[in-house]
Order: sequence, then C-alpha cells, then structure tokens
Amino acid sequence: MTETTSNVVELTNAEFVWPGSENATICIPQLHIAQGEHVFIKGPSGCGKSTLLALLTGINTLTSGSLSVLSTELASLKARQRDKFRADHIGYIFQQFNLLPYLNVIENVLIPCQFSKIRSDRVTPNASTSSLVEEATTLLERLHLPKELHDKPVSELSIGQQQRVAAARALIGQPELVIADEPTSALDHGNRMVFIELLMEQANLANATLVFVSHDPTLESLFDRTLHLPEINLTSYLGAAS
Repeated sequence: MTETTSNVVELTNAEFVWPGSENATICIPQLHIAQGEHVFIKGPSGCGKSTLLALLTGINTLTSGSLSVLSTELASLKARQRDKFRADHIGYIFQQFNLLPYLNVIENVLIPCQFSKIRSDRVTPNASTSSLVEEATTLLERLHLPKELHDKPVSELSIGQQQRVAAARALIGQPELVIADEPTSALDHGNRMVFIELLMEQANLANATLVFVSHDPTLESLFDRTLHLPEINLTSYLGAAS
C-alpha cells in the first residue's frame, strides 16, 4: 500500500503588505510543502525570506489569500490562539535568537515545554522536571555546548553559543514543523556541520517538516528541495522591473 503524504504548508494567492506600505512584500500564487520534507530557501537580502517565515509561524498574518499550516488556517485564529499553536507545533530558530537574558541556558531551552503540554509530553509522559532537564542537556551537549555553561545566563555566552541554545530550544519536544532563519551564521565549519546533522536527525525522528533559510550555498545539497524565493514571490519580479 502506498503511503499518502499530506502537505504541512499550503499557500494560495498569498499576499502580505506591511502597514503603511503601498507594495506587497509577499505575493506567492501557490506553495506547498509536504510532511517530512526538508526545504532550503534562498534569495538576496530584502526579498522577503524572514517575512515568509513570520507568516508560516503565525507571527504575522496574510493581508489576503490563504495560508494553512498543519491543516489549520492561521488567519482564523486569534493572536493568543496563534501563539498557542506555535508553541505546540512549531520550533522556530530566530535570526536574532530571541533568548531571555535573565534565564540560564537550560531554562531557555525548556521554554517551549513550559508553554506547551504537547511538547512536554513528547519528552516524557510524566513531564517530570528531571527528564526535561536531561533532554535539554542531551541536545545541548550534542550541539557541542559544554555542560559547565548550562547553568550560566545566556547573556554570558558568545553569539555562536547562543545560537546553539536557540537551536536546542526549537528542537525540544519534537515539533512537527521546524523553521530556521539563518541558524548557522555564527558557527564555524565544524559546529555548523554538527548543527545540521542534529537538525536533520531530529527532524527525521519526528517526521517533521524543516524549512531552512540560509545564504550558505554549501548547505543547499543537504536538503530535499530548494526554493529560490525571487522565482516564486511575484513582488521580486515587479521590483526588478521597476
């Protein structure tokens, strides 16, 4: 029997215009991303990559058109419901990390499990604190962040170390969709490959969909499919023509 693959992301006639702007930043007639697919998104600065990711996570909502993530129309949810949906189902590695400086490393990694019982239960059905800390510790060590740093405030870490904390936070609890915005920019080659290997492994383990934005062409071949955003985002052509 042939397995059917469902789409985790479905965009149709999707348009997003920033308030006060006359021109759309995103204008994508159609985009489907399948369950378990690993997609590499590339394009020059300013072509809308981060805006697209903010739409996929429900941080922003479309001006017009349709966007479904995990069979949920994000525009139909209120802001608080979108926050809950994101906590339950999406691991997001932000370009600016968005770590909480007054929390230590382990506490930052465990934030998704504090907000989402679904992700906490995926680590352990009993959601015990010790098991959650063990999982966070394992992820961090596999990302080459030494254990002696785990109790330190993230503000004391280097940029590259903070990037690894952000990655562990996104991966804990096996979210169905992992979104990464330039997640390897502050890592050297060795740590970059360790990061990618763990990211792919965790995504495969959960049969998660991975959407990865990067300017690093050496990583592109590791993904199932590449999207060159200016080719599918009609605003790029309109901008080039003007």
